[in-house]
Amino acid sequence: MSKETVAIIGGGVAGISAARYLASEGFAPTIFENHDEFGGQWNLTNPDSGVWPTMRTNTANFATKLSDVQYRPGVNIFPRNGEVLDMIRDMVDANELNDLFKLGAEVTKLERDGDGYAVSWTDNAGDHRKSFDRAIVASGRFIKPEIPKVPGMDGFTGKGGVLHSHRYKDPYEFRDMNILVLGGSISSMEVASDQAMMGRGQIYMSQRRQRYVMPKMFAGVPLEFYAFTLEGAEALDDIETDDLLAGTKEFLELKGGNPARYDAPAPHDDMAKAGVTGSQHYLNLVAEDRIAVRPWVKSISGDQVTFEDGTTVQVDAIIIGTGFDLHLPFLSEEIAATTNVSQKSLDLCQFTFHPDLPGLAFMGLWAQLGPYPVVLEQQARWIAYSWSGRIDAPTEAELRQGVQDCIEQEHHTGYREQHEMAVRFARLATTMPDAGDDTELATILPKCPITGEMFRISGPDSDPNAAAWVKTLFWRYAEIPLKRELGAQLGLDENGKAL
Repeated sequence: MSKETVAIIGGGVAGISAARYLASEGFAPTIFENHDEFGGQWNLTNPDSGVWPTMRTNTANFATKLSDVQYRPGVNIFPRNGEVLDMIRDMVDANELNDLFKLGAEVTKLERDGDGYAVSWTDNAGDHRKSFDRAIVASGRFIKPEIPKVPGMDGFTGKGGVLHSHRYKDPYEFRDMNILVLGGSISSMEVASDQAMMGRGQIYMSQRRQRYVMPKMFAGVPLEFYAFTLEGAEALDDIETDDLLAGTKEFLELKGGNPARYDAPAPHDDMAKAGVTGSQHYLNLVAEDRIAVRPWVKSISGDQVTFEDGTTVQVDAIIIGTGFDLHLPFLSEEIAATTNVSQKSLDLCQFTFHPDLPGLAFMGLWAQLGPYPVVLEQQARWIAYSWSGRIDAPTEAELRQGVQDCIEQEHHTGYREQHEMAVRFARLATTMPDAGDDTELATILPKCPITGEMFRISGPDSDPNAAAWVKTLFWRYAEIPLKRELGAQLGLDENGKAL
């Protein structure tokens, strides 16, 4: 009996995760990647990648990885972009996925074909079309830069020109220039910080609103131990929205501080409108006046930029960091209309399936606060397990209700948080951790940040080494008072050793 075939569009973390679990469940996946190497955003040579050579991750290594492999020896807490790519390569090698790729294959159309789906693509050998039993769209959320409409920007005359942060590939090209960075989230803050610490020019940050800004670590404890824990995700089930927002605001001001204390603008008093992002250096650079925060741009004339407060500055370059639009040009008209695809989202059950498109899944196409790998791995497992029959697939009624929930809950607005999404998919995939009779694990697990190994402790594809890995992580990085408190309950010292 031949295996069911699955076309996977995208050779980044999402597509590779899908292939790994589909293959282990008995499917025959093929990964279409338009670049001549896999790795997606983490491959610096990929034209669709927004990575620049000096970029490090904004999230800790244990949360920015797949569970089958560890980072290579010598990799620090916040890996270089090339070290993340090495981890992905090791994942592909460990699961013998290399032969599943069609590299240099640009997909031009995905369409219904009887009970399955047909993929059309172009490569060096010409144009092709092939039918598959099923298909997964895993082409990435951050491909098409969103360019704001600013009067006069098309005529900007500064020597550094105008570019989106997605094309920020040579930081030294702008060294010592006066630079205007547009936007107020991660990419814009990281680019502004990069330039402020490297050169002698003045860096201006123009934003529509000031978000709360969280650093990567607090006194040696990674942010993930505070913001993206298992108990934090599970608490979202019962907490009222107002209480959640109030608690979030209190946490942000306690750990990150109100940006106004650094001489940045104050965030909106309503936490629902304020927003949050992450950057290790940004607020300190604002406090040192190495980044000057300005309101949104009103107009540009030559190399002169006028802001909405009436002030004007001269800049040599403009770097745009205002985000991305969803870009799925290869979807057939039928699939696009069925999913109501827009610049920001699709109407799907649990961000994945649509009842009128059986055998088709979408991965990783929401905007997220926090790293994607752990979440994508759980989403891949849900897809693979439900398609193979290892777990019950959602019924048509559940799928239709899920699409309705997507619309009513406005899944197209705002950012989803990493721990929320990981637990969402782990519950669906039946991969939530069960500590069993391991008292130590049961005690520390709620306090641990979301990691891939956490969801390999029990259930399908469990890993006998996962529990030990999670324990090592906790005793290495958790806050010392917490380790002492839990250690005392367990008869262990703050390093997890028996007293």
